Amino acid sequence: MLAGMLGAPVLLLAACNDSDQGGAGAGGSAGGSSSPKTSVAKITVAPADGVTDASFTDPVQVTVADGKLSSVKVTGEDGKEIPGQLAADAASWASTGPLASGTKYTVAVVAVDKDKLEADANTKFGTASPANTFIGYFTPENGAVVGVGMPVSINFNKAVTNRKAVQQAIMVTAAPGVEIVGHWFSSTRLDFRPQQYWAKGTKVTLQLRLKDVEGAKGVYGTQSKDVVFTIGRSQTSVADLAADTLTVTTDGVVTATYPIIGGAPEHRTWAGKLVISEQYQQTKMDSATVGLGDEYNIPDVPHAQRLTTSGTFIHGNYWSPNSQFGNANTSHGCIALKDTKGASDPNTNGAKFYAGSIVGDVVEVVNSGDRTVDPANGLNGWNMDWATWKAGSAV
Repeated sequence: MLAGMLGAPVLLLAACNDSDQGGAGAGGSAGGSSSPKTSVAKITVAPADGVTDASFTDPVQVTVADGKLSSVKVTGEDGKEIPGQLAADAASWASTGPLASGTKYTVAVVAVDKDKLEADANTKFGTASPANTFIGYFTPENGAVVGVGMPVSINFNKAVTNRKAVQQAIMVTAAPGVEIVGHWFSSTRLDFRPQQYWAKGTKVTLQLRLKDVEGAKGVYGTQSKDVVFTIGRSQTSVADLAADTLTVTTDGVVTATYPIIGGAPEHRTWAGKLVISEQYQQTKMDSATVGLGDEYNIPDVPHAQRLTTSGTFIHGNYWSPNSQFGNANTSHGCIALKDTKGASDPNTNGAKFYAGSIVGDVVEVVNSGDRTVDPANGLNGWNMDWATWKAGSAV
């Protein structure tokens, strides 16, 4: 129930001249005057004047007794008016546009009684902030320059049950224009992408308008912001694990071919289109973190670039013999290029591929002997056909 619905009417009297006064003007004749009549119209506004914790999900209600409403204006602190609907009998008005949480509003009402005498009401109220909220963590970041395979990926900190409302509050657009569709991988993850890789130079805008959107019962969004990023040069690479080569194509031209090591028969590398999601000059890799016991623990893996959430990387390797690169698949599922300990030599294959890569570049793995990677494992929705992708949209 709106605060103030059952409270006393908000009434402000407006004086008008007595219709039977003489022609001596507003003060009556020189010999005397009569008191002006007061409108009998009684205006009630809900939320009531002075309320500070009104529900932002309920409408503003204005009613009048013994009269008709002639003007109702509800204005937020940003100066924008909230639209509303006047009843056919002009005895009531209700807002039709949404209120914002944690916001102050002013209400200005004018009504007239049967004698055309005016009454007005001027009130103020504030809306409460929601007690239970959710946010979306998005990638890429504002201002980023990314590869052609970078989707917009949003991970929510609470499960979304009203997927349609949330997706409708998020818009992703591109210049030059292209169809972009959202796909729900789960109740906490929503990705957006076009049918094909982005064209180089494309400017992509993510508009989050989640503030006060009910993502689940009683759980409301808080974000209202824009994120703009740019697609850089077009670079894709193919890791052929039968030939043990990595072929890099930049803007349509093959720019490098590197000998590599892929996953061993007992630890095959995922097949499919894998997107670089993170880059590390050096990082620790511990087999215990990926369910492989104590098979390896390398504290300083050079030039590592993540391809899956589950732990697949394309990285430099200083511990395997030179003879294995281009000739053998002996890794635990990662793709390795020859490198040096310390990641300090810019002339190694690992360093050169790392330096030429950006987040969002695609590494397509072929002839690995393994099944195609799960599209939800990393930023790898490109492994889902377009019809299936679109079927995962809520709008």
